[in-house]
Formats: sequence, structure tokens, C-alpha cells
Amino acid sequence: MDTRVRSHPLPASGERAGVRGERSVGIATPLVDGIEKVTGRARYTADLPAGEALVGRILRSPVAHGVIRGIDTARARALPGVRAVITGLDFAAPYGVIPIAQNEWPLARERVRYRGEPIAAVAAVDEATAEAALAAIELDIEPLPAYFAAADARAPDAVRLHDNKPGNLEREVDQCFGDVEAGFAAADLVREATFHYAEVAHGQIERNAAIATYEPERDRLTSHSTTQVPYYLHLTLAQCLGMDASRIRVVKPFVGGGFGHRVEPLNFEMVVGALARAAGGTVRLLQSREDSFFTHRGRPETDIRLKLGLTKAGRITAVDCEIVQRGGAYGGYGLVTILYAGALLHALYEVGAVRYRGYRVYTNTPPNGAMRGHGAVDARHAFEALLDAMAQELVLDPFAVRRANLITTPYRTLNDLQVNSCGLPAALDWVEQASQWKERRGKLPRGRGLGMACSHYVSGSAKPVHWSGEPHAVVNLKLDFDGSITVLTGASDIGQGSSTLLIQVVAEVLGVPMARIRIVTTDSALTPKDNGSYSSRVSFMVGNAALRAAQELLRILVAAAAKRLGVEPGRVDWLGEGCRVEGSDRGLDFAEVVSAALAEAGTLTVKGTWSTPPETQGGKFRGAAVGSSAGFSYAAQVVEVAVDEETGAVKVERVWVAHDCGFAINPLAVTGQVQGAIWMGMGQALQEEAQYHDGLHLRANFLDYRIPTIAESPPIEVQLVESDDPLGPFGAKEASEGGLHGFPPALTSAIADAVGIRLAELPATPDRVLDAIERKQRADKLAAARARRPQ
Repeated sequence: MDTRVRSHPLPASGERAGVRGERSVGIATPLVDGIEKVTGRARYTADLPAGEALVGRILRSPVAHGVIRGIDTARARALPGVRAVITGLDFAAPYGVIPIAQNEWPLARERVRYRGEPIAAVAAVDEATAEAALAAIELDIEPLPAYFAAADARAPDAVRLHDNKPGNLEREVDQCFGDVEAGFAAADLVREATFHYAEVAHGQIERNAAIATYEPERDRLTSHSTTQVPYYLHLTLAQCLGMDASRIRVVKPFVGGGFGHRVEPLNFEMVVGALARAAGGTVRLLQSREDSFFTHRGRPETDIRLKLGLTKAGRITAVDCEIVQRGGAYGGYGLVTILYAGALLHALYEVGAVRYRGYRVYTNTPPNGAMRGHGAVDARHAFEALLDAMAQELVLDPFAVRRANLITTPYRTLNDLQVNSCGLPAALDWVEQASQWKERRGKLPRGRGLGMACSHYVSGSAKPVHWSGEPHAVVNLKLDFDGSITVLTGASDIGQGSSTLLIQVVAEVLGVPMARIRIVTTDSALTPKDNGSYSSRVSFMVGNAALRAAQELLRILVAAAAKRLGVEPGRVDWLGEGCRVEGSDRGLDFAEVVSAALAEAGTLTVKGTWSTPPETQGGKFRGAAVGSSAGFSYAAQVVEVAVDEETGAVKVERVWVAHDCGFAINPLAVTGQVQGAIWMGMGQALQEEAQYHDGLHLRANFLDYRIPTIAESPPIEVQLVESDDPLGPFGAKEASEGGLHGFPPALTSAIADAVGIRLAELPATPDRVLDAIERKQRADKLAAARARRPQ
């Protein structure tokens, strides 16, 4: 269901002034690559023809922590059909997506730090030979103490996983905004609670794959890979292989989902490049599902202590939060993740004061990284869950408490985040009415309940990971003799529909049919650099760049038409597929305009760029850039559940969600993205959980790692709220992550309404729910017995 609260008409401001052609934005539009996907014609990395490519395979560490005393590859190299064997010594440098936290080698050097870490790799003529070569490699690893919990890794006598990281801390954060103690003193109710969250994997459908071709005669490398960040991969290949970046080409084919797993360069991508160079040819490396779980980069296991202060009216006077994340063996996005967790305590509500302490801890488990809703999902559950419990204690409706703390835009948060638009009030109104909250909350049969929560998220990070001073986004448009317009972009469409959106933006500005426009993406030999698909940046940033490029092309076309018609450009009435002189019948069709525009210089290529304004880039304190964004999305949702008190099983009956996306350029895609976010939130809240035994992953497949199926997916009613962000393209902003944050707390609130228990640990598996029900029953019996005793 897609209904919309529109606070403004279809955009007609500076983006489209004077244009009277076809409309393309604000209209539900099938994805431009949909036909290829549903017919099976789409070529994913594993589908690409690679001729007589060699088979790549990786040997993984059998221990969780140890010193590498030796790797004997002689027997493997001697096997017939083996073309290359490499170890960590074949790489020039370590890597990591954050420039100041690069401590991971594509293949382990000197020490292994988690069970399953890549340690050697081979390229051979077929799979059997490659497997035989792996079996022939002899390892000599001296075991070291291993730590699988953050608390154990932080113990005073714990061995350092990285010599330069005392206490096994990747990053410690200590921030305070406002007078926290005064805030608590002013509160009528102060409560503190602790929460625990399991580690979660991305669960992308497509398994990891990469194909690399090395041309020894030219010293050139071409990489095709399942990546969300071709530019970062390009930089990392050059760094790890010690090659000049100009000799590398990176191409992203179709990608079958990412959700953050592919938002940083991954070890197998550098490994296959090194194998191709060592073998002097082409190597294909296809990972198993278990390999993907070893590569990981999911949401970290997290412990939270949260303290809130509220007035009798529900105003939030103070927040004190401490978060510990089990980060795994290497840096990755770790320092960003722990900063996000604290930064996004702000910008959803107006709060009196905030203290935040965060600890990102190294452990001997696969590295964690970014996952949909990066950094803030667990913290949002803790915040909303405690707020809900305190509202009940104050006898306040949960909606009333949220409304008591709404921000008014424009708004500058305590930690210097700039908020220019906020549709949360309208979102709250819709879900309250659609779910019949006032009529049904607390009145459903035993075992049925309603819960609500709010959430928000960024529309791209205001400062990129690799700060170079370049524009945040660049789009080129090419117009040639045939009248076709080609969008050239490095932005990665990984299923979210960004390629469709960019065509819609260009078509809208020019007033031409979308059929006139084609798009070429993510090939470093053809397309301009783009930072990648992460933090919901593409619609906002690349959309703005495409809009500016289209405006420049329109200017050129109008000028050329005016010259051909012998009038000033201001007298040209642009109609999209042609133009005419204002107040006359004289005009040109589109082909004639193109002929006029190309007459002097031939094929036209125009460029559009966009960068975040300085006022949106955060404050001056350490870590201030993380969390800063040019636009914030907002969402409210209500979840209805049924709880079986005999088994502890929880069934989600229905979800109502209203998402403030600024403006829905493609309502069809936006609705799908919101539903996907809710669905992923449901997986984390109800059943997804990574577990280890002595560092061995116990659920490294889709049978044991439980992801919701269509049979468990409830009806999800989506309302799109359009608050018209002043910086977004046509007012648009984030749509695919913010809703995820709100589902887990809405679910646990609904469980509390249904059976009277408040869960402080996720996922809410039947055993945990049943344990909580039984604890409550025992506590209720004890309280009743005490009440019957004579005073």
C-alpha cells in the first residue's frame, strides 16, 4: 500500500522552471533494469564469461588466534595444474576502508586473529586441483589466547590483538553535550536499564565473487566484483598490490544485494587480483555461503547501558548512554560504527543534555562493519524501549511522549547536526490513525498487542571516508548525433533502484521521455568516480549531481535552439521533445535542436557535481563528522503481534509505517525500500543471531542462520510523508534505512502490551520470550504471596 501525505505540489521550482515536457518524478516507475532481472538476463559476477579462467581458492586459518611460524607451499606449487600460490608476503600493504585504521592484510601476515581468516590462496586449472593444492599447504601456527567476548578482550591481562591498541580498544569515545547532571536533577522520573544485542549478518542473496584479469605485457589489471564501492576497491587494489592506480580498471556488474556487507573492499577481491598477477592471466574466485559468513562485516554484538530523565509531561531532560561493541579482529568501519551509535542519539528528539561513552573492542571473531542502518539500530531500540517503559510508569501515552519532544526545523542539535526538514509529526499522526491505536491499544485479547516507535537516519555522510576535496558526487551526460542521452555515473545500483532514479531526474529536468535516456554505471574506464552506495547517499548526492548536469545540458540546448531560431534564449519555450519561440508557431523538434547543439563542437558531454554545504558537515570536536548529513529522514511505525504464552513464539500480524522521504522521486521504489527495511528489522528483532564456539561460526549457512521467509512476512502498510527537504533533489532524502531502526523497539513494545514483559535482549526468540514470561509469572506469584501476608 502506498499512500502519500504531500506537503507541496510536484516540484516546479528551480529544477524545472519553464519546462513543459513529460513528467518523470513523483510517478511510480518500474526499475529500468527490472526486465533483465526477472527474465534472468542480468549478468552477475559469477555469470560473466571468463574464457579459460583459472579457479581461485582460499586457505583459511584453523585457529582463532596464533603466531604464524611458517607456511610451506612447496608441495602445492609442485602439483600439475597449479598456476599460482600466494601468501601475505605477496602484498605490498595492509588495507582498511578508514584511512587511519588500516590493519588488515588480504592474507594474514605474522599472526592470524580469527578462525577462518584467509592465510594462503591458489589458482589452478580446475576445482579439484585447487582443492588439492590447498590440502598440500602446511601451516605452522603457534596458538595464542583467544577472546570471543568484549569483556574478556578488555581484561587487564588480555593479550593485545594489535600491538598499538592497548586494552584491545579500536576506538574509545567520550562525549558530553549540555549539563547532564542538572538534566537528571530536573527530571521527575529517572530510570536506567541495560540491553544486549546479538551479532547480525547481512544475509545478501548473492554469494561473493570476483574475476580478475592481469595483462603482464601491459601491467594492467581488470577486476569485476560484487562490490558496493568500486572506487574504494580501486584504491585498495592499487595499495595492496603496489600498482599504479592508472593501470587498474574496476567494473561492477549486477549485484544481488549488499546491505553493507560490500560497503568496504573485502579480502577476496585483493586476493583474486594478486592471484591473477601471479598467474599472468584470468582468475575466477567464487565464495561459498560459509566463506561469506567468515568475511562477514555485519552488525556487532552490542551491550548498552542507558539512563534517561523525563518530566511528568514526558520531556526528555537528560540522556546518559554507554555502548560496548564486539568489533571482531580488524578495524574496518569500526571507529565510524561506534561514533554513529552516539551521534544518532541526537536529531530525532529535542533532548536537554547527552553524555555518551562508546567502546569498540577487538576480539577473535570475524570483523564487523557497516550494516543497513549503520551504527544506530541497537541504540535506537534501547532508547525507544526505555522511553516506552517510562511513559507507562508516568501513565503517558507513548505517542504523547514522542510529541512532547518533537524538533522544529530548522534545528541545530547539541552535537552540531543540522536538520532542515522533519515530517515526523505527520508520520506519527498517520500510524496512530491507521492502526486505530487509541481504540485498540491495551484492549486486545490476551496475547495480542500493539507497540510503536520512531526512528531517523542520514541521507549520506556529509564528509566522505576518503577526504580529497573533490565533489561528493559527479555525473556526466553525453548527447550524441542520434539524439540519445547517456547518463555516466560511478554510483552503484545494488537493487535499490538508483539507476532508475537518476534517469528520472534527468528526464524530469529536460522534459523528455525516459526512453530517450540510457545509463552506463560503475566502470572506472568509462564513468566518473563515485564514492559508492552507503549511508543512503546516492539519491541525495548523486541525484543532485544528475540534476545539475541536466540543468546544464538544458541550458546548452536552449541556447543552441535560440541561435538557430535567431532569438534570445529567454524567448525559447522549451517543450521537452522540441521548442518554439514564445508567442509564435516557429520552433524546432528535438532532432533539430540536437543538430544545432552539435553543429560547432560535435558530441556534447556536460558535467554536474554536488557537495554537502559546510553548515551540514558537523562540529569541530573529535569525531564530529560522523552522523553529520545534509538531510535526515524520519519514520514512525506501529507493530501488531500475537504471542503464544505456551511456546514463546511471536508472530507479527501487521505493520503500519510512515516514512518521511522528503519527496518520493519514484514512489514504487521508495515503498519497496521502506518495506525491505522493516523486513530486515524484523529479522534482527525476532531470529537472526551469529553464534560462535571457540571462534567457530555455528550458523554459517541459511539453514541455521534464520532469516524471515515470505511465510513469516506480515502485511506492511506504507505511508510516504513528503516534507520537501530544501537541499535534496526535488526535496528528496533517505528512504531505505531509517525505518529499520524503529521496528525492533516497536516489536518489543507490542510484546509488552500483549503479555506484560519487556525484553532487554534481542533477538526475541521463543526461548528468550518464554524465559521472560516464566520469570514474570514467578515474580507475580511472589508479589501476590507477599501481599497476602499480615502486615
